[in-house]
Order: sequence, then C-alpha cells, then structure tokens
Amino acid sequence: MPRELDLTAPQWIVVNPDNWEDQLNKIRDQEGELVFLAMTVPDYEVMSLNMKELQRYITELKDVVVYYRQVTTEPLNTNDDK
Repeated sequence: MPRELDLTAPQWIVVNPDNWEDQLNKIRDQEGELVFLAMTVPDYEVMSLNMKELQRYITELKDVVVYYRQVTTEPLNTNDDK
C-alpha cells in the first residue's frame, strides 16, 4: 500500500461586511500581504461534494488493492492426493 497522506489543514477566515476592517488589519499585521480568494456558498458545497467523491474513490481503490494482494499472496488450494 502507498504511504498515507500527510496533509495540513489550511486556515479559513470568514470575511463579511461586519468584520472586513478587523480582518484586513489582522491579515496585514500577520502576513504583510493580503490576497483574497472568494467562493460562493453553492461552490463551497460543490467542493465539499468533490472531496467526498475523492474519499469514496480512494476507499474503493484501497479495497481493490487489498483484494489483489490477497489473491496474489495466498497459496492455491490444490489437491495433491493423486
């Protein structure tokens, strides 16, 4: 089996009209630069569904690998009574 993934969780900051100024100053103080990436709620849902689909695919692929490992490593049951 391949080695497990070692992912790092990104930090999500919600910026809205009520906290715009505070978040802007906080980011500038911490990072020195400011870059915004925006996503609508429906697009966030699509991203979430895509991640779930990737999880399903990886799980099924893992099952296939485990199956073929078992098939290729188990000794064949043959009758040598002849």
